[in-house]
Amino acid sequence: MTPDRDDDHGHSHYDTPASRRARSPLEVRAMALEAALVENGVVSTDAVDLFVDAMEHRFGPHHGARVVVKAWTDPEFKARLLADGTTAVAELGITGPEGNVRVVENKPGVHNMVVCTLCSCYPWPLLGLPPIWYKSFEYRSRAVAEPRTVLEEFGVELADETRIQVWDSSAEIRYFVLPERPAGTEGLTEDELVELIDRNAMIGTGLVASP
Repeated sequence: MTPDRDDDHGHSHYDTPASRRARSPLEVRAMALEAALVENGVVSTDAVDLFVDAMEHRFGPHHGARVVVKAWTDPEFKARLLADGTTAVAELGITGPEGNVRVVENKPGVHNMVVCTLCSCYPWPLLGLPPIWYKSFEYRSRAVAEPRTVLEEFGVELADETRIQVWDSSAEIRYFVLPERPAGTEGLTEDELVELIDRNAMIGTGLVASP
């Protein structure tokens, strides 16, 4: 959600009880930055609205979840996805300028985890904006040095014999995890399956739980 601001008719775009709650320091800084940019003519409120709409609808983890469910239910699509992620996700109308997408599959004995050790390279069209922890120095360094410990802190406990593969995203390649389909989901519809999948499962810092 973007900060409250008045439009040309003198009312706030986001004047709701939720928007009037106590704001975090990060939200306050974002509000101040947006106000300064608009006041100095760098951006318009319309441009900000377009960006917000893209982040909420064109991009986001709901798109990544659709890709996962398609792979779970269509073996031919899954094969194409693992061979060429960028082309396969484009079949579902998901495209963007954030580099090539490479999909890595979780399976028994192998767990994949994604990090960007340099900054915060991330498949925006599939997952939306990267979470703050993904961009932190602590995650970027520890995910490589001690991935099992980091996963345990996220609540992911793996068998000792499970091999953990850490993939370093870059401007050229954005990694995306295809999580394992949990047991007990055979009778669920695609929409019900989508609801089980969250962003962390597609980064590798979470698992898809059985319903």
